[in-house]
Amino acid sequence: MSKALRLSEKWFRRGLWLVAVVFASFLIGLGGTIVGDLPKVERPLQVDDFLDKAQARALRDTIRAQRDAEQDAQTALEQAQLQHRKALSDNQAERETFNNWLATRRVTERADHDPEVLERTRKLDLLKQAERQALRAVEAQQQAALDARQTAAATQRQLSDLESQGYARMQAERRKVELRVFLYRLALTLPLLVAAGWLFAKKRHSTYWPFVWGFIFFALFAFFVELVPYLPSYGGYVRYVVGIGITVLVGRYAILALNRYLERQKLAEAMPDAQRREELSYDVALARLAKNVCPGCERPVDLKNETIDFCPHCGIGLFDRCGQCTTRKSAFAHFCHACGTSAKLRLASEA
Repeated sequence: MSKALRLSEKWFRRGLWLVAVVFASFLIGLGGTIVGDLPKVERPLQVDDFLDKAQARALRDTIRAQRDAEQDAQTALEQAQLQHRKALSDNQAERETFNNWLATRRVTERADHDPEVLERTRKLDLLKQAERQALRAVEAQQQAALDARQTAAATQRQLSDLESQGYARMQAERRKVELRVFLYRLALTLPLLVAAGWLFAKKRHSTYWPFVWGFIFFALFAFFVELVPYLPSYGGYVRYVVGIGITVLVGRYAILALNRYLERQKLAEAMPDAQRREELSYDVALARLAKNVCPGCERPVDLKNETIDFCPHCGIGLFDRCGQCTTRKSAFAHFCHACGTSAKLRLASEA
């Protein structure tokens, strides 16, 4: 088609296509903003919305209390361990002193030291008792920490089971929300697609075709980018079914369009040669000739062969003679390229 256009017309058409693209880009931006805000219609889902709030609160309070108790027990355990180490150290130091004193007494064997032996022995017993008490304090804090840890773990398992059930319910609700959001998108994009189909069928060659094509680009983008990727999956069944449906619709349209085209071609090829050439658009005829195909049936023709004046496939006239200078010229040209005589004047003279 571009070879059949005037130079200025080519640039005007390119500029108008640019207008169509820019118009589509702004529509796409607006549509993307609207579609992006559609999920905000639904309230964000949280797992707590699907739990028994009283039970979950009680379990979490128990876990928090047991962890605090474990922390307190751990702190007390550190203090008890310190006291136990101190008592153990005092006992060991006193025992070493006592052992040294006994060794000295054996050497001197003085009887007046017997009361002191009893006193030192009693002191060692007291230190040993303090050590045992410190050890019992350590064990008590260890037991308290263990009890708190085990209780917290058991409660955490209960909370995890409760949350697992909540997550399952939340996922089910999330799928419903996704389906509702998809239906919102469908309600927005489907009318656009229908309008784009009507514009393509009725208005794509109108005066304002750049805006028509811009809207068509926008509708296609909204459908295939803003809608199709968000189809609910459900294991892929929905997407495959929708894909099959779209393919069947497009394929059916293409088959029917092909059959209508072939029917029109048969009817056109049955018409008289002059009438067929009159009904062909001048620009369409020149565009097809530039591609070395017959303007009537669109089959390949060797246009450089000067012996071919008619299409060997459908019989339409491709070349004729100028009525003024008899120069061989295209049968679709409005003027003779050799003398400039109008083809209409030739037709009038022949009539």
